[in-house]
Amino acid sequence: MKFSPVGEALTKGFEALRLTPYRDLGGVWTCGWGHVGKDVIPGQPWTLEQAETAFLVDTAGAVAAVNRGVHVPLTQNQFDALVDFAFNVGPHAFSSSSMLKYLNAGASNAAAIALLKWNKVIVGGVVQISAGLSRRRAAENALFLKA
Repeated sequence: MKFSPVGEALTKGFEALRLTPYRDLGGVWTCGWGHVGKDVIPGQPWTLEQAETAFLVDTAGAVAAVNRGVHVPLTQNQFDALVDFAFNVGPHAFSSSSMLKYLNAGASNAAAIALLKWNKVIVGGVVQISAGLSRRRAAENALFLKA
């Protein structure tokens, strides 16, 4: 399946475009539409073109993780919600999540509930519930369950 404009809007809505590198809640250097990596250099701003290119590469990785990991039929809304989730938590965390195990076992409602549990961040060595991640997981859950 392919990421739809609805899914892209969800991801961009939560990531927000930032052309100056910043540290996210977990302290990771980030730029563009939530991009992390060696190409994010503190003090070195990005262009809009760099941000859009990184977004396409990052979402392609999330799309591949969902297409590779999900073994049950999905609606477009479910797919888009899962791609946003994989984009945010990373392909490895997505692939090893209990949410994916529930989904592939045919328990889509349990998978939708499991999405909501991914709302924590480590700040200064302490695990905290993030209001922003809670909102994002709620939006993914709502899209996942939408007919």
